[in-house]
Amino acid sequence: MTDDQGYPVLGAHGHPWIRTPQLDKMHAQSIRFDRFMMGSTCAPSRAGIMTGVHSIKNGVTHTIYERERLNLKAVTIPEVLQTRGYRSGYFGKWHLGDEAPYQPENRGFDEVFIHGAGGIGQAYPGSCADVPNNGYFNPVFKHNGRFVKTEGYCTDVLFKATLGWVDSIRDSEEPFFAFLSTNAPHSPFVAPPKYQQHFQDLGFNSKAAGFYGMIEHIDDCMGQMFRQLDEWGLMENTVVIFTSDNGMTTSGCGLKGKAGRPQVKLGSDAAGKPMMSYNAGMKGLKGTVHEGGVRVPFFVRWDGVIEQGRTVDRVVSYLDILPTLADFAGAKLPANQAFEGRSLKPLLLEEKPAWPDRYHFQHVTRWKRGADPDQFKWQNYSVRNQKFRLVEGVLYDMENDLEQTVDVTAKHPELVAEMKKAYEQFWTEARPLMINDGVPLAEEKPFHVDYRAQKASTGIPAWDAPEIRWQDSTE
Repeated sequence: MTDDQGYPVLGAHGHPWIRTPQLDKMHAQSIRFDRFMMGSTCAPSRAGIMTGVHSIKNGVTHTIYERERLNLKAVTIPEVLQTRGYRSGYFGKWHLGDEAPYQPENRGFDEVFIHGAGGIGQAYPGSCADVPNNGYFNPVFKHNGRFVKTEGYCTDVLFKATLGWVDSIRDSEEPFFAFLSTNAPHSPFVAPPKYQQHFQDLGFNSKAAGFYGMIEHIDDCMGQMFRQLDEWGLMENTVVIFTSDNGMTTSGCGLKGKAGRPQVKLGSDAAGKPMMSYNAGMKGLKGTVHEGGVRVPFFVRWDGVIEQGRTVDRVVSYLDILPTLADFAGAKLPANQAFEGRSLKPLLLEEKPAWPDRYHFQHVTRWKRGADPDQFKWQNYSVRNQKFRLVEGVLYDMENDLEQTVDVTAKHPELVAEMKKAYEQFWTEARPLMINDGVPLAEEKPFHVDYRAQKASTGIPAWDAPEIRWQDSTE
């Protein structure tokens, strides 16, 4: 899962500048869900993925201010898969709490290789913070509770850590679940030089060059990963999924279009720089509840089991990931968690399955610290079904108006009333579960405290990198 890439920035999705041959190949070899919806920002999406329950029902209403902490009572993917003998590893961006009880090793994962906060080097008021002065090159990661100093570019390191763990257990009879969550292409937009330079040579500004360069580098890493899995013979019985955590970032795409509706502009701006505003015809970017803010790629490759090259147009969501993995693994969902997702197994195995329509709810829950959430109930929300999206009371026909330019509210008053009623019920259920709103900020940043203590006592050792075939981007 990439960070802030969104749906548009793939060659297979018509992007006019990006070169992603490996992901385009995966697109051709997969069942691809063309209407897959995430949350509108980082931590909320991760909370929903990890539990199959909407983020605000897990207490996650922001990315900072302790509101990124995943409810400790929530049951997670690895905890469900443990019941079927799975070992699980998490690599990269966690962003569901930096204090010990919230860390992935205490949420069901056996192998953990992460940075803190929402991005490498970030720090915010309260507990949300990464190692001080960390960077994208030669970063420090927390490996099973101990900090290690790595060599190379962060994305290379994360892919190597993931594959190294897979290599260490691939001959075991135990099945595995590996979750690789890159911090790229999140800001700051720093790509390996040769990837960034390509776009700078084309005239892109440094931010856009870094954003696009990071994605092209991820694409190369995906190719190396598939070659390694093929070499090990693992593609015969391994499912590989590719997705992103929310819509494309505003900063990364360069220039904003009017009213939040970026368009393809293959010319130049007033300064002579290429205009970087392709958004696949959708309205909205990361941090909005419009289609472009929450629609992401979702490719599922399972050689010999599911059909290659088929597109599913049903509207599905991040809440469906846990139920789907549990279904295929033969794991029962615990009765004490009100799962909101639905297994995608019928859509993966059948061309025309029975698939009842349903409502998908989104809310940009980034109200200011100390504010009353109820004041924002009817702001920055949307309700989506297969055909329509209701945004703050305005209805759009998403099958005929992807850019959301025509208000069709007056044509469907009964549907609008029904969607509002469904959203009202959703909010009523969620409101008492927003347990992190109003909590005091932690006085210490665990990653800072623990890093300094380890550095003073035993030092920060060099990471013992796994012996796998890998061409580092900085070599």
